[in-house]
Formats: sequence, structure tokens, C-alpha cells
Amino acid sequence: MKKALITGITGQDGSYLAELLLEKGYEVHGVIRRSSTFNTSRIDHLYQDPHIAGTRLFLHYGDLSDGSRMATLLTKIAPDEVYNLAAQSHVRVSFDEPEYTADTTGVGSIRLLEAIRLTEVPARFYQASSSEMFGATPPPQNEETPFYPRSPYGVAKVYSYWITKNYREAYGMYACNGILFNHESERRGETFVTRKIAIGAARIAAGLQKELFMGNLDSVRDWGYAPEYVEGMWRMLQQDAADDYVLATNTAYTVKDFLQFSFEAVDLDWEKYVKFDERYLRPTEVDALVGDYSKAKNVLGWEPKVLTPELAKRMTLAEVESAN
Repeated sequence: MKKALITGITGQDGSYLAELLLEKGYEVHGVIRRSSTFNTSRIDHLYQDPHIAGTRLFLHYGDLSDGSRMATLLTKIAPDEVYNLAAQSHVRVSFDEPEYTADTTGVGSIRLLEAIRLTEVPARFYQASSSEMFGATPPPQNEETPFYPRSPYGVAKVYSYWITKNYREAYGMYACNGILFNHESERRGETFVTRKIAIGAARIAAGLQKELFMGNLDSVRDWGYAPEYVEGMWRMLQQDAADDYVLATNTAYTVKDFLQFSFEAVDLDWEKYVKFDERYLRPTEVDALVGDYSKAKNVLGWEPKVLTPELAKRMTLAEVESAN
């Protein structure tokens, strides 16, 4: 039975990846941060008492700020695959907490890579890189596109990208970067723009909210469906040789488009309810991110199926259902 270690298992991607790996027969170990309140809602449906025979999901306390703990867990678990999904992943928040973002999203990656190297655990490593690394570089963006990050989050991800590549070349480690463009789902955090829109549309339709405050509506993004993207992560670690891949849909929609699709799902005109609030603007904006996933299609056999119009509808109708 293969073993996998997932940092960030309680996040959107971590929960879907845990589901996928369990379906594939893996024993899955997740790293969670100690908190005075429960923070495992996205994986509660997967969890079983570890005393029950046949349990294949195990959770461990740890944090990417603590390299020695990472080394201890690696030695104890001896995973075949390590997926580093943990990060301070909110771009707007990274401007408010740049140092914390650098420590977790950036330096956290080298702590984990160094722990793998020093413990000599022969694990294949996946680094969650981001389209935010491209920043101001015009689309379409692929694996050869120069980076020009426009946020502390994007800068931290660039560091993690290059240190992953460096450890692959310097130490012969099987280490991959998955450069994922925006991918959303019903499990997206409520402060992220797509989930915020879905919740707002559903609440306004139900008469629970009168208006929705937004920032820049003209940003162009390439939005895909998170469950499909974790399949791509897994495929990257099944290849004969480690490499870096873009996962995207190669389609372009604005935030305004996402508003339209979401509000149409509940038969409303978004323009009647959306108000501008400058507090949601970033100090430096990323105008357009649109990914070319040709390499992933050709090498991994990966291709997205759910595109933005369907994604917005799914997310909004899920909020309508949960509100009832």
C-alpha cells in the first residue's frame, strides 16, 4: 500500500486530494495545525477513529514553520509521496501579512525539502506552485513564461518554485512543481472572490442579504474545478521523471463574468446588487492570468472538463441548497 503525506490537508485542495488518494488505495497522512477550535470540516467525512481496523487516514499535528517536526513525521511515516499544499494562500491578505506569508508559503517549502533530504526518505515531492508567479507577464502563460509576481504571495511562490527545481537538480530528488491556475469549488474558502460571489448571490436570492461589496471587476482569470486539478497533481508524481507542469483551462473570464454566471443561476441581475468597495483592491493588481496546459495534456493526459460558466453555477446552487 502506497503512503502519502499531505500538508494543507484541511484546505480545499488537500481535502479533494485526500479523497482521490483514498479511492486509489493509499494510506493517507495529513499535517494539521494545532488550534483551540476544530479546523477539519472539509475532511470530517473522511475521518475514522484510528483504532478501527482498516483505517487509512491519519492526522498529525505539525506546521511548516517547524522543520524538525517535518523531519520527525517523515521518519515515522516514510511516505512514498509528499504533497506540499500548505500556505498562507490568500493573495490580498499577503499584503497585510507579508512576513508570515514569506515564512509559510516560501521558506516552509525548503524546510520540507530539507527534511526529506536529511532523513533520506525516498519520497516523490509535489510543490503547489501558482499562476500568481506570472503576475504582470501577459497571457497566455505556460512553463516557459517569465515570472513577474505582483504580491508577497506570488513572490513567496516563486521562491518555492525555484528551490524545488534546485533540489531536483542538486540532489537528484523527484520534485515537481504544479503551476496551477485558479481552481475553485464548493469547498473554497469564504473570503475568496468566487465563493464570496456564490454565497452573496444565494443569500440575496433568499432575501438574507441586500447587496454585495466587491473590488476590481475587470481582472481576467482562468478558473477551473479543483477536483480535476488534484488528479493532475497525482499524475505528475506518477511519471518516470520529475518535471514542472501548468494546469489550467486556457479560457479567460472576468470577475464581472463570474458575477453574471452566478446571479443568472438564481435568476437575478447582478448589476442591481453589487457595490464597489476600495478596501478589496490590491496595492498592485494582476490584470490577466490565462494558462496554456498543452504540456500537461500531452505528457500527463490531463484535460479540464468543468469551465467557468458551469463552475459558477455549481458553486452558487450549492450555496442555495445549503441555505435551505
